[in-house]
Amino acid sequence: MRAMILAAGRGERMRPLTDATPKPLLMAGGKPLIAWHLEALVRAGIRDIVVNHAHLGHLIETALGDGKRFGAAIRYSAEGQALETAGGIAHALPLLGAEPFAVINADIACDFDYARLPALADTMTGRGLLAHLVLVPNPPHHPQGDFALCDGRVAEQGGALLTFSGIGLYAPRLFAGIASGSKAMLAPLLRAAMRDGTVSGELHAGRWIDVGTPGRLAELDRILSAL
Repeated sequence: MRAMILAAGRGERMRPLTDATPKPLLMAGGKPLIAWHLEALVRAGIRDIVVNHAHLGHLIETALGDGKRFGAAIRYSAEGQALETAGGIAHALPLLGAEPFAVINADIACDFDYARLPALADTMTGRGLLAHLVLVPNPPHHPQGDFALCDGRVAEQGGALLTFSGIGLYAPRLFAGIASGSKAMLAPLLRAAMRDGTVSGELHAGRWIDVGTPGRLAELDRILSAL
């Protein structure tokens, strides 16, 4: 199974830290944020990885190279301007293949076991699923949540709303209507698929941090440095 790490965001709320350093290369626990994901994916047996980038993307390529030192094979999907989440994924589809793939936000920290993903991906086509989302309890900065989890399916409503973790599995055809190089957001695609009943999900109750501010980056650094 292939995986994509989303690394194209500008990181406006992280400025001035991100003025000269792309957000995925900010350090926590002695490593760049993106390195934690690469290492976890490789431990899970997922080694074919695509990384998209826009802001200071050349620095990401310089830092990670071809991925061999992580035990991975990294390919890059360069975006002149960030294409939003769905646009970035659609642009990278030629690198991701015809089977369901994993997508992970570079700017989260989570102890979810990525080794669960290949088996889940293998079942998606047979179950008619376009996506599988990992949801987490709502953090203080996002108390309203995003989606409901009802009997293993994700819906817009119908229960207590949980927060989308930024970890998901997707079938390539979810992005079939997006022209390569165009901007597109992920949420409208997911909501349309939810209305068709083609999005499954699960709750992860372990560690999860959206590293969206310098304060949360410092918190994560304290946590990871203590491991």
